[in-house]
Amino acid sequence: MKKVKLYNIIFPIWLLWLVPVTWIVVLPANFLIDLLVVVLTMKALKITDIKQNAKRVILKVWIMGFVADFIGTFAMFMSNLIDFDARTEFGKWWISNISNAVSYNPFENFFSFIWVTVCVALTACLIYIINDKWCLRKADFSDEQRRRVALSLAVFTAPYLFFLPTEWFF
Repeated sequence: MKKVKLYNIIFPIWLLWLVPVTWIVVLPANFLIDLLVVVLTMKALKITDIKQNAKRVILKVWIMGFVADFIGTFAMFMSNLIDFDARTEFGKWWISNISNAVSYNPFENFFSFIWVTVCVALTACLIYIINDKWCLRKADFSDEQRRRVALSLAVFTAPYLFFLPTEWFF
C-alpha cells in the first residue's frame, strides 16, 4: 500500500479573505482603512478640498488595493503550488522550509521569512504603482502629492497579516 502524506490541509489565514463569508468584514474594513489613509495623508500634505478629492479616488484605490492583495496572495500561495518530489532531499527541504513554514509560521526560518517579506513588498510596490499611475490621477494633486499619497497607501495598507502565523489558530 502506498503511503500518502497530506501537507497544508489547513487553509492558511492569509487566504481566508478570499472566502466570500469573510467579505462581510473584509470589504468594509478595507474601505475604511483606505479612506482613512487617503484622508489623513491629504491632511498631512495640507491638500485643499479633501472631501472632493477623496470622493474622486477612493473607489479605485479600494478596488485596486484588492487586486494588488490578490496578486500578493497568489505569490504567497506559489510556495504551495511549486512542487518537488517529497522523496528527494530538496523536496523534503522545500516542504519543511518553504511550503509548510510560509503557510503556518513565516518566522520558523530565514527562508520562509524572506518569501513572505518579498510577497508583502511585492504587494506594497503594486499598491504604490497602481495608485500613482492610475487611481490618483483624477485628484487635484501635484505629482509630488500624488506620489506621497500613493506611498502612504503602500506603506500603511500592505498586507502585513501575511506574517501572522496560522499555527496560532490550529
